[in-house]
Amino acid sequence: MIWRSVTREPRRLARLAGWSLAEALPSLLIGHAIARAIEDGFAAARPVAGLAWLALLGGAWLVAAVGARQSVLAVAAIAEPFRDELLARVVGGAVRHAVTPPWRPGAESVARSTLQVELARDAFAAVITAVRSFAFTVVSVVVGMATLLPAMLPLVLPPFAAGLAVFLLSLPAMARRQRAFLVADERLAESVTAMAGGLRDIVSCGAEGRVAADIGQAIAAQAVAARRVARVTAVRTLSLGVAGWLPVLLVLAYGPGLGASAGAVVGTLAYVVQSLAPALGGLVEGLGVSGVRLAASVARIRETTPLPGPGARRAGTGRGRAVTPREPRPGPRRTRTVRPRDARVELRGVTFAYGPEAEPVVSGLDLVLPEGCRLAVVGPSGLGKSTLAALVTGLLEPSSGEVRIGGVPARDVDPAARVLIPQEAYVFQGTLRENLTYLASAAPDAVRRAIDEVGMAELAHRLGGLSAEVNPAALSAGERQLIALTRAYLSPARLVILDEATCHLDPAAEARAEAAFARRGGTLVVVAHRLTSALRARHVLLMDGTRVRLGTHDELVAVSPLYRDLLGQWTPDVRQVS
Repeated sequence: MIWRSVTREPRRLARLAGWSLAEALPSLLIGHAIARAIEDGFAAARPVAGLAWLALLGGAWLVAAVGARQSVLAVAAIAEPFRDELLARVVGGAVRHAVTPPWRPGAESVARSTLQVELARDAFAAVITAVRSFAFTVVSVVVGMATLLPAMLPLVLPPFAAGLAVFLLSLPAMARRQRAFLVADERLAESVTAMAGGLRDIVSCGAEGRVAADIGQAIAAQAVAARRVARVTAVRTLSLGVAGWLPVLLVLAYGPGLGASAGAVVGTLAYVVQSLAPALGGLVEGLGVSGVRLAASVARIRETTPLPGPGARRAGTGRGRAVTPREPRPGPRRTRTVRPRDARVELRGVTFAYGPEAEPVVSGLDLVLPEGCRLAVVGPSGLGKSTLAALVTGLLEPSSGEVRIGGVPARDVDPAARVLIPQEAYVFQGTLRENLTYLASAAPDAVRRAIDEVGMAELAHRLGGLSAEVNPAALSAGERQLIALTRAYLSPARLVILDEATCHLDPAAEARAEAAFARRGGTLVVVAHRLTSALRARHVLLMDGTRVRLGTHDELVAVSPLYRDLLGQWTPDVRQVS
């Protein structure tokens, strides 16, 4: 992939080589200009000639400045297509993984798309810059020294080559340790994201200590990987010392004995100090840092986001290992979704825990919601209500048991058949019409009816109508929830789950929105922010950890002290709505 990106456009490569020649002009002239300025100019009492040689060198630097600017543009023309190719691969792999159970790309996909692709692009450009600068500088210096005083070459080239060899031999170890660091970084990102997503359930299960220990181990592993990278990079100092400064000592010690004049010695030192040593430093930085990062990033991307095709390998579950399918899969990965016959929801023996050693959040739950049912899910915060919503929609898979929608396993249900509105509603930059019809196209009259039904007519008028641009940052949390609720109302989904999706609305607006969904038809599950939602529902599911109780509002008032306590907390709201 890397070599193909460099050579795919020969004209761009030739353009880069041409400007690199211009940039390397001072490396060719610096020793000669300084030697001639000393010997033919200032030492010979001809200051004008000396200044003329220095002026020639200054002109070469001006030419090099133009060449450097154009070289940057030429490198960018090669690096940007490389970035686009990598990004297309990462996004394609993340999408293919996201539409296969468990339906989530994972935090490591985000890390690859936002960090590793940009890291690889920058490293790729840095490597091209460093390698071409080193190659043109070394050739220019060798030519310049050979024409100035060939006897100096044995004092300079052998130690320079030895230092370069030491550095190149250390590169494989650098690449391995840099890759280990990237893997540790991905694991830490995945662990922190999983912890943040289940924070309420972790607290309710009393698993804070265990989760903190797991996160601590991931942090420690990343720190160890970082220290190993730091240790191996110390080799760069050794290689620079051997290649960059040992030739200086040899030239000063043995140059006069080879018949070199003062001008030739100073010119040779200029070649070493002003050209060779900086070029090697650039190469060490380019390959030792950027090159290692490039190799590790590209290898990690290719391993975890393979191209689709027969026998393609796909990433494991965030642990850096690849899994080979048991059967060859022709073409892209198959993703079969089924449109359920109705919106009946069935949970049979469903148990779910956030990790193999964690206490279950839901345990052995049996629940049947017939088509058209209206269920309110209530209970103290952090005891599994949102987890239940995610299980019903197929965002989470149960540890045991099964969840079916219309007779179809939840993981296989067509996404258009269900819609989940979370507490934090998603609104994007675009027109109001685009935001409302994001899940399904709808005629203007249908959109206006939905706006009136859900209760966002006043908001739509204030924003300026359906064609008005929406700025999400300018909306309140309640206004964003109204837009998301109207979007769900317009969708074709027969199963709607509101996971505290009305918590930022006032009680009257909440009642109106829930009534609109009840009239809309289909199955409605409301994870209730206020207990007033339970008064409007046919059935109420009371969750208290792994203990659940299903009944009507009146039945739960009669038998459940916890429900009566929750009802007492919301008595003012109950009176206001009634």
